[in-house]
Amino acid sequence: MSQYPINPAFVAQGKLSDNERLKTESDHLRGTITADLQDEITGGFNGDNFMLIRFHGMYQQDDRDIRAERAAQKLEPLHNVMLRARMPGGIITPEQWLAIDRFAAEKTMYGSIRLTTRQTFQFHGVLKPNIKPMHQFLHTIGIDSIATAGDVNRNVLCTSNPVQSELHQQAYQWAVKISEHLLPKTRAYAEIWLDDEKVETTEQEPILGDSYLPRKFKTTVVIPPDNDIDVHANDLNFVAIAENGQLVGFNVLVGGGLAMTFGDTSTYPRRADELGFIPLEHTLQVAEHVVTVQRDYGDRVNRKNAKTKYTIDRIGLDNFRREVEQRVGVPFEPVRPYTFTNRGDRIGWVEGIDGKHHLTLFIENGRVLDFPGRPLKTGLAEIAKVHSGDFRMTANQNLIVAGVPSEQKAQIEQLARKFSLIDDGHSEQRKNSMACVSFPTCPLAMAEAERYLPELVTRVEGLLQKHQLADEHIVLRVTGCPNGCGRAMLAEAGLVGRAPGKYNLYLGGDRVGSRVPKLYLDNVAEAEILVALDQLIGRWAKERLADECFGDFVIRAGVVAEVKVSKTDFHA
Repeated sequence: MSQYPINPAFVAQGKLSDNERLKTESDHLRGTITADLQDEITGGFNGDNFMLIRFHGMYQQDDRDIRAERAAQKLEPLHNVMLRARMPGGIITPEQWLAIDRFAAEKTMYGSIRLTTRQTFQFHGVLKPNIKPMHQFLHTIGIDSIATAGDVNRNVLCTSNPVQSELHQQAYQWAVKISEHLLPKTRAYAEIWLDDEKVETTEQEPILGDSYLPRKFKTTVVIPPDNDIDVHANDLNFVAIAENGQLVGFNVLVGGGLAMTFGDTSTYPRRADELGFIPLEHTLQVAEHVVTVQRDYGDRVNRKNAKTKYTIDRIGLDNFRREVEQRVGVPFEPVRPYTFTNRGDRIGWVEGIDGKHHLTLFIENGRVLDFPGRPLKTGLAEIAKVHSGDFRMTANQNLIVAGVPSEQKAQIEQLARKFSLIDDGHSEQRKNSMACVSFPTCPLAMAEAERYLPELVTRVEGLLQKHQLADEHIVLRVTGCPNGCGRAMLAEAGLVGRAPGKYNLYLGGDRVGSRVPKLYLDNVAEAEILVALDQLIGRWAKERLADECFGDFVIRAGVVAEVKVSKTDFHA
């Protein structure tokens, strides 16, 4: 038995959040979704189902660009859903890619495939009559969207680096195993979307619990020296430790998370902490019991403080570690040495140790669509028709054409250039900038992000060139709200939307993603942000040490203070 009281927040405050009620009353995530699908009066979902569909991988949205116009016409918002696929490690076959390409063109409002920071793809703009057919179509090609949203463990990320091919394959297999092990056991998804017959059994959720987790939970597998999945943004991370090219175990990191709430200083972005090292044979047990400890100790009263990072700060890292060790029955070993040296994707060709070639394509904002003069979607479909390897979606919104034999390399490159998937003119700044989706589809968006990023990058490129730093870059990220989807709170310069055209500017992250930035400007427009960046980039050019990145410079120069302990430093 645990020496700590379960859910101390329950005792302290008493009343559970309403999300706890709806999960408990949902009949293991079924709700009345099946009946709701037959309701032709509205294009949306009613009551609790609005939230329950998230556990099935969907968010209800509407096109905010036309919301006011529809309201003036006495019409409800143009309700639709965004679906996020479950693809541990981001690997997808060319055949699957061609199938989702056709679905996006024929059955979605926008026609695009969106590569996301969760190393998977999203469909945007799926209207109610197409929702169930979408799930059935995905099932036929071996894809689902189970637990890619909601209070569960979500899509498990894995380093995309295809160079260390054997080690990558081992790590990827563990990402898949972890994903499968932590999935909800309810058959609700199959019954609702795939017409499976309901089995009259008493369902149990031995890992997630009948009320599921207090909040969303994110897990990664990462292979140093690449931190391409941003370990410090996630609740649970397995850092691969290899000996002689073979995976022997993982260092385990917990408690990362980037979301916060403006005006609430009890919320903050936080980097992950180290629990220790585990041999491979304990991986699934450790994954399970980090989840069960968070399940039992996470705050179910105040959802703003329900993430793992707040649980750890409330009960203490050592107590969290001891509780996991007690449940697993094995102590953590001391952390094994590891170093992260980069986190961006290696754009262009690299050769793996197996002799296969891998082409990483830069997809700005991850938006796969045919743009004027840039038919990206058509180009990827043409590559998929001839490619004999696989595609790998990255956590930086890019796509790797992986496993290309030497004799096919020239053909793949020719196609990529023909359809503008390779652009030698892309600067390092553009390749190292990222944004969340934001307007027009995200209901939480306060300011533009995806649609704004390209022009912002152009202006930052101009500032770098002005100060003779055209070959340099700043890790730049923009999010439309403070919920963290674009990982701006691990950027050297992060813009977080406050209102249309207004952002907070945070400075001081580092190149490898191990430091949270700090507020520099509050609720300002682009003009003020660019003036500030112009001045700071000018100082960086003149005053920096050899190879000193922008984030390190602004801390050393005293522009912002370093955030060492988020709970005390971030809002100080």
